[in-house]
Amino acid sequence: RKRKSEIANCGRKEEGRVWEKIKSEDRIESEMETKSNIDSDVNAKWDACLDLTARRVVYSSLGGAFAGLLFFRSPVTRWASIAFGAGIGIGSAYTDCSRLFDASSSSTSATLSAPKTTETSVSQAAEE
Repeated sequence: RKRKSEIANCGRKEEGRVWEKIKSEDRIESEMETKSNIDSDVNAKWDACLDLTARRVVYSSLGGAFAGLLFFRSPVTRWASIAFGAGIGIGSAYTDCSRLFDASSSSTSATLSAPKTTETSVSQAAEE
């Protein structure tokens, strides 16, 4: 009898160790999944930012080229308008990408909204 109970206890201990091992493996897998999710999230953000930057630079450069052809005669000023358009595209893409990455670190939504302003009308200022 003693031997059977020892074998049963030993089996239960082994079973407990196996379950602990399975739980720790699950925990490791879930940690790896979260790391891969974070990595894929960052990769997706970089892809979106590079795509946004390329599109904005191309479109604003084309807009600058059109404006240069329409308004300027000199090739130098036409190239300057193209460069100005490219700069506008790079600047706006940089702004939106920085908002996207900053929003992820503060765990807020990545939607872009207009800043809230507090304006007082002339009549309100006169009353005070």
